[in-house]
Amino acid sequence: MGRIINDAAQAYRGVIPADRWREPYMPASELAKEIAAGVIFWGLERDGELLGVMGIQDRGDVTLIRHAYVLTAHQGQGIGGRLLRHLQAMSDKPILIGTWAAAEWAIRFYQRYGYRLVDPENKSRLLHRYWSIPERQVETSVVLGDVRWWEQEQVGAGPSSTRY
Repeated sequence: MGRIINDAAQAYRGVIPADRWREPYMPASELAKEIAAGVIFWGLERDGELLGVMGIQDRGDVTLIRHAYVLTAHQGQGIGGRLLRHLQAMSDKPILIGTWAAAEWAIRFYQRYGYRLVDPENKSRLLHRYWSIPERQVETSVVLGDVRWWEQEQVGAGPSSTRY
Protein backbone atom coordinates (compact mmCIF):
# COMPACT_ATOMS: atom_id res chain seq x y z
CA MET A 1 0.00 0.00 0.00
CA GLY A 2 2.81 2.41 0.84
CA ARG A 3 4.33 1.82 -2.59
CA ILE A 4 1.10 2.99 -4.26
CA ILE A 5 0.75 6.05 -2.05
CA ASN A 6 4.34 7.15 -2.53
CA ASP A 7 4.29 6.49 -6.28
CA ALA A 8 1.07 8.43 -6.86
CA ALA A 9 2.13 11.24 -4.50
CA GLN A 10 4.99 12.11 -6.85
CA ALA A 11 2.38 14.25 -8.63
CA TYR A 12 2.54 16.59 -5.61
CA ARG A 13 6.29 17.22 -5.97
CA GLY A 14 6.78 20.85 -6.98
CA VAL A 15 3.02 21.51 -6.73
CA ILE A 16 2.25 21.54 -3.02
CA PRO A 17 4.21 23.92 -0.81
CA ALA A 18 7.85 22.80 -0.57
CA ASP A 19 7.65 22.72 3.22
CA ARG A 20 4.89 20.08 3.04
CA TRP A 21 6.76 17.74 0.66
CA ARG A 22 8.94 14.94 1.98
CA GLU A 23 10.46 11.73 0.69
CA PRO A 24 8.90 9.29 1.14
CA TYR A 25 5.67 11.23 1.06
CA MET A 26 4.02 8.85 3.54
CA PRO A 27 6.46 6.79 5.59
CA ALA A 28 5.28 3.38 6.85
CA SER A 29 5.10 4.75 10.42
CA GLU A 30 2.63 7.46 9.35
CA LEU A 31 0.53 4.96 7.42
CA ALA A 32 0.39 2.79 10.56
CA LYS A 33 -0.76 5.83 12.60
CA GLU A 34 -3.54 6.55 10.10
CA ILE A 35 -4.76 2.95 10.32
CA ALA A 36 -4.57 3.07 14.13
CA ALA A 37 -6.66 6.28 14.01
CA GLY A 38 -9.45 4.42 12.23
CA VAL A 39 -8.72 4.89 8.52
CA ILE A 40 -9.85 1.71 6.77
CA PHE A 41 -8.23 1.21 3.40
CA TRP A 42 -9.83 -0.44 0.40
CA GLY A 43 -7.97 -1.36 -2.72
CA LEU A 44 -8.56 -2.34 -6.30
CA GLU A 45 -6.60 -5.25 -7.71
CA ARG A 46 -6.20 -6.45 -11.25
CA ASP A 47 -4.50 -9.77 -12.02
CA GLY A 48 -3.32 -9.97 -8.41
CA GLU A 49 -1.67 -6.52 -8.46
CA LEU A 50 -2.91 -3.77 -6.15
CA LEU A 51 -3.40 -0.71 -8.38
CA GLY A 52 -5.13 1.82 -6.16
CA VAL A 53 -6.11 2.48 -2.56
CA MET A 54 -8.55 4.77 -0.82
CA GLY A 55 -9.36 5.16 2.85
CA ILE A 56 -12.58 5.79 4.71
CA GLN A 57 -12.81 7.11 8.26
CA ASP A 58 -15.88 7.42 10.46
CA ARG A 59 -15.74 10.69 12.39
CA GLY A 60 -19.09 10.55 14.18
CA ASP A 61 -21.49 12.75 12.26
CA VAL A 62 -19.51 12.60 8.99
CA THR A 63 -17.44 10.15 6.97
CA LEU A 64 -14.07 11.20 5.59
CA ILE A 65 -12.55 9.90 2.39
CA ARG A 66 -8.80 9.74 3.06
CA HIS A 67 -5.64 8.99 1.12
CA ALA A 68 -6.87 8.28 -2.41
CA TYR A 69 -4.03 7.06 -4.62
CA VAL A 70 -3.67 5.13 -7.87
CA LEU A 71 -0.37 3.92 -9.29
CA THR A 72 0.85 6.47 -11.82
CA ALA A 73 0.95 3.88 -14.62
CA HIS A 74 -2.72 3.06 -14.06
CA GLN A 75 -4.25 6.50 -13.60
CA GLY A 76 -7.06 7.52 -15.92
CA GLN A 77 -8.48 3.97 -16.08
CA GLY A 78 -11.42 4.51 -13.71
CA ILE A 79 -9.77 2.94 -10.67
CA GLY A 80 -10.19 6.00 -8.45
CA GLY A 81 -13.81 6.38 -9.48
CA ARG A 82 -14.58 2.75 -8.72
CA LEU A 83 -12.98 3.05 -5.29
CA LEU A 84 -14.79 6.30 -4.55
CA ARG A 85 -18.18 4.88 -5.52
CA HIS A 86 -17.53 1.82 -3.37
CA LEU A 87 -16.67 3.91 -0.32
CA GLN A 88 -19.60 6.27 -0.89
CA ALA A 89 -21.95 3.27 -0.87
CA MET A 90 -20.54 2.24 2.51
CA SER A 91 -21.63 5.44 4.25
CA ASP A 92 -25.05 6.77 5.11
CA LYS A 93 -23.52 9.95 6.53
CA PRO A 94 -22.41 13.16 4.84
CA ILE A 95 -18.97 12.73 3.26
CA LEU A 96 -16.10 15.21 3.38
CA ILE A 97 -12.83 15.06 1.48
CA GLY A 98 -9.72 17.11 2.12
CA THR A 99 -6.97 17.63 -0.41
CA TRP A 100 -4.23 20.09 -1.25
CA ALA A 101 -5.53 23.36 -2.71
CA ALA A 102 -2.83 23.19 -5.40
CA ALA A 103 -3.86 19.67 -6.48
CA GLU A 104 -6.32 20.95 -9.06
CA TRP A 105 -6.56 17.52 -10.75
CA ALA A 106 -7.75 15.99 -7.46
CA ILE A 107 -10.32 18.74 -6.94
CA ARG A 108 -11.65 18.25 -10.50
CA PHE A 109 -11.83 14.48 -9.91
CA TYR A 110 -14.03 14.89 -6.82
CA GLN A 111 -16.15 17.55 -8.51
CA ARG A 112 -16.94 15.07 -11.29
CA TYR A 113 -18.55 12.92 -8.59
CA GLY A 114 -20.71 15.76 -7.27
CA TYR A 115 -18.49 17.11 -4.50
CA ARG A 116 -18.39 20.86 -4.02
CA LEU A 117 -15.72 23.06 -2.50
CA VAL A 118 -16.46 24.43 0.95
CA ASP A 119 -15.79 28.14 1.55
CA PRO A 120 -12.48 29.01 3.28
CA GLU A 121 -14.00 29.78 6.71
CA ASN A 122 -15.87 26.49 6.89
CA LYS A 123 -12.87 24.68 5.42
CA SER A 124 -10.71 25.67 8.38
CA ARG A 125 -13.43 24.80 10.87
CA LEU A 126 -13.93 21.37 9.32
CA LEU A 127 -10.22 20.58 9.05
CA HIS A 128 -9.72 21.45 12.71
CA ARG A 129 -12.74 19.42 13.79
CA TYR A 130 -12.33 16.22 11.78
CA TRP A 131 -8.67 15.95 10.73
CA SER A 132 -5.46 15.81 12.77
CA ILE A 133 -3.12 17.75 10.52
CA PRO A 134 -0.58 20.53 11.07
CA GLU A 135 -1.76 24.13 10.83
CA ARG A 136 0.34 24.66 7.71
CA GLN A 137 -1.58 21.87 6.01
CA VAL A 138 -4.88 23.47 7.07
CA GLU A 139 -3.72 26.70 5.40
CA THR A 140 -2.85 24.95 2.13
CA SER A 141 -5.78 22.54 1.84
CA VAL A 142 -9.39 22.57 0.68
CA VAL A 143 -12.42 20.56 1.75
CA LEU A 144 -15.12 19.23 -0.53
CA GLY A 145 -18.53 18.03 0.61
CA ASP A 146 -21.00 15.64 -0.96
CA VAL A 147 -24.65 16.42 -1.59
CA ARG A 148 -25.68 15.13 1.86
CA TRP A 149 -23.23 17.47 3.55
CA TRP A 150 -24.48 20.43 1.54
CA GLU A 151 -28.13 19.55 2.26
CA GLN A 152 -27.31 19.35 5.96
CA GLU A 153 -25.58 22.73 5.77
CA GLN A 154 -28.56 24.31 4.01
CA VAL A 155 -30.95 23.01 6.68
CA GLY A 156 -28.74 24.50 9.40
CA ALA A 157 -28.06 27.72 7.52
CA GLY A 158 -31.54 29.16 7.40
CA PRO A 159 -32.95 31.22 4.55
CA SER A 160 -30.82 34.33 5.09
CA SER A 161 -27.41 32.63 5.07
CA THR A 162 -25.18 32.35 2.04
CA ARG A 163 -23.34 29.11 1.31
CA TYR A 164 -20.70 28.52 -1.32
